[in-house]
Amino acid sequence: MKGADARLTLAEAWLGRHLPGSPRIEPLAGDASFRRYFRVRRGDDSWVLMDAPPDKEDVAPFLSVRRWMEAAGLRVPALLAEDREIGFLLLGDFGDETWARALAGGKALAPMMDDALRQLHALQAIPSPAGLPLFDTARMRRECDLYLDWYLPEVVGMTPSEADREAFHAGLAPVLAEIERLPRVPVHLDYHSRNLMLPPSGLPLGIIDFQDAVEGPVTYDLASLLYDCYQDYAEDERQYWSLRFYESLPEAVRHAFGSGERWHRAVRLTAFQRHIKAIGIFARLAYRDGKRQFLDEIPLTRRHLAHEIAALSLPALPGLAA
Repeated sequence: MKGADARLTLAEAWLGRHLPGSPRIEPLAGDASFRRYFRVRRGDDSWVLMDAPPDKEDVAPFLSVRRWMEAAGLRVPALLAEDREIGFLLLGDFGDETWARALAGGKALAPMMDDALRQLHALQAIPSPAGLPLFDTARMRRECDLYLDWYLPEVVGMTPSEADREAFHAGLAPVLAEIERLPRVPVHLDYHSRNLMLPPSGLPLGIIDFQDAVEGPVTYDLASLLYDCYQDYAEDERQYWSLRFYESLPEAVRHAFGSGERWHRAVRLTAFQRHIKAIGIFARLAYRDGKRQFLDEIPLTRRHLAHEIAALSLPALPGLAA
């Protein structure tokens, strides 16, 4: 067998060494990478198998960040078995109810938001582990280039000229410089409604998909949560949660902003950069990786982006009105 079937056969043999008794393997939804996930059942017990082909994905960052977050008291999946060489991890199972599904099913938002803010404060309070990548201007610019390289040509049908690209980068430069100057903390990087789980046992939330953690702006994860590409909260609610989070920050961080108003502006500015990146990633997933379902996420993200441009009085950039 080739490809996915060969990996699954290998996974079945590997699981047999760790979970004797012929456990059942069921596919779970993948994510925006080459990783795949399976639910493994044996009787009333269940686990999650991560399949990360080593020629495409490295499980080492996931393991390192998981260990670090667990030590800080965050609720991350338990690790039951690992094999870095072949790219398999056997993890605890948080179930199927993401934050997004919980909201769609009528669950209350406030308790989940309270817990998400609490765990985010805990994340920011721990020292960054050695080797954590830096989220700097160069990285932000590369992320924004995805908008030029994938969204505009593939979705809009516009190939930006060199002059367009230069004007785009020149217009973004002051924004990226301002974000880079913000106080730095450990950052999950994808702290949003599809990576926060409501386990069957209830709160606290389970946190997943954290392997891309960086050291970056203190506003980033809050911007990801409040200005979620998959949710559309009322702006007055966002401001309320943003200011609550700000009021619980260490005094030195609050002093760096000076006021809740300046803090929330920085949160929205961070969301602006993230939305440009996300739109480019959705287009790349659709047209490079064949995951066309991600095109459905672009309209809401574009509306968020338009709101940031208006709220922050940002100058027009080539392609952002497309």
